[in-house]
Amino acid sequence: MTGLERILVIGNTGSGKSTLAEELARRLGLAFVELDALFWLPGWTEPEPEDFRAKVRAAIEGGRWIAAGNYTSRTEDITWPEAQVAIHLDLGLARSLWRVVRRAWLRSRSQELLWGTNRETFAKHLKVWSGKDSLINWAVQSHLTRRPGMLAKRHDPRWAHIDFVRLRSQSEVDRWLKAVTRTPRTRSAA
Repeated sequence: MTGLERILVIGNTGSGKSTLAEELARRLGLAFVELDALFWLPGWTEPEPEDFRAKVRAAIEGGRWIAAGNYTSRTEDITWPEAQVAIHLDLGLARSLWRVVRRAWLRSRSQELLWGTNRETFAKHLKVWSGKDSLINWAVQSHLTRRPGMLAKRHDPRWAHIDFVRLRSQSEVDRWLKAVTRTPRTRSAA
């Protein structure tokens, strides 16, 4: 992946977007842009659309970045024209649901402060009838509605300049990450 400086990591809630993007950013020396961190305000409040868009523009301004998150309807015209690679983590609904539940439980118990603004409450995620508050509900709904759109992007002529990578299992993610960041051996002078 030599020379790549603008990468999108997309996928369902709980697919591992932030984890992969942060590790890849570290290995490739790119700025890590976590779109959730730019989006959520205290109290899980959504920002004004243009405020969020301004934050995204500022975050990718340096030209060497990897962005984790979807927010396509809000930022596609900003990030996608600049991207060189889009990594689609398509690990399946069962894997995403397991990770969402586990992550919410751990964050709730530890009272981890997310992006300096919010804490998760595990009980609200169990209220699957409440689409607005439950990440479990959100994971199911977004898998059903967003996944086809993510898959269709690779055939959209607007994004012909982007190399698409679709990873369907954690073992594929691990193999791909290892292969992509392997540094070539240099020959020593004899």
